[in-house]
Amino acid sequence: MLMNMKSLLSVANTNNFAIPAFNTPHGMIMRGVLETSEEMNAPVIIEVHPDELSFARPSFITALVEEAHKTSIPVCIHLDHGSNLQQVVSAIQCGYTSVMIDASNHPLEENIEICREVCRIAHAANVSVEGELGTIGTTAQDQSAASCTEIRYTDPEEAAYFVRESGVDSLAVAIGTCHGIYPKGMIPALQLDLLKEIKEKVKIPLVLHGGSANKDEEIAIAAHTGINKINISSDIKDPFYQKCREILKDPYIREPNEIYPPCIEVMKEVIRHKFRLLGTHEKAALYHQ
Repeated sequence: MLMNMKSLLSVANTNNFAIPAFNTPHGMIMRGVLETSEEMNAPVIIEVHPDELSFARPSFITALVEEAHKTSIPVCIHLDHGSNLQQVVSAIQCGYTSVMIDASNHPLEENIEICREVCRIAHAANVSVEGELGTIGTTAQDQSAASCTEIRYTDPEEAAYFVRESGVDSLAVAIGTCHGIYPKGMIPALQLDLLKEIKEKVKIPLVLHGGSANKDEEIAIAAHTGINKINISSDIKDPFYQKCREILKDPYIREPNEIYPPCIEVMKEVIRHKFRLLGTHEKAALYHQ
């Protein structure tokens, strides 16, 4: 059952749970995500970043749309971190039902203006829009990337103004997370009091990016106090590819049906855990009432 993000997250917002958004760059991960969603009767967001799409090609979105139509599980196909209008328009044209425009590195008023224009275009096509306010850090060892210490936390008053003026359907907030796998010894902490303040001001669904390695108890609390979408990429890709490396040590294994099923299965264990942690399991029934 293919849905846009606004419809999908409105149920989560009303019932105080979160839906995981799994970055899905190819068919093996798609299979693991959808099979586990069906197994656990859980709504799901499949998101594909522009870099992932450039590798997978737009025909991959066509396949995702087809698979979403085949299942009774609520599915949203979301553009993760679109950085410009061209990427957003291309995503809408190839079948995404939701887009993110990340203009968080711009000044507030410019961020609002960019999001407002994206909303004008996307809403006309029944595609929902996610914006971002504040700066989420990264753990990438890239000199051009912000470090984890450069998080600019979302201001609750600014968040309320931003949502009102931009028209976005969901808002990614910066409350202390970073993208990617955390370096050994780094223990992230969510600013849960700040999250509560933001949610008092902002009634639309809130989004958490970069939650890898955060404590489960913090993520669970966030999922019940305003966060309705949590992006998950490294946490599923890491076990998948670690298992691939292990299997490919055997020089005689080369058939996909030998290589990938064990990789999908170890990834499924993580996906099952995320559904339970966020309170998503058995929530698909809420969309059929």
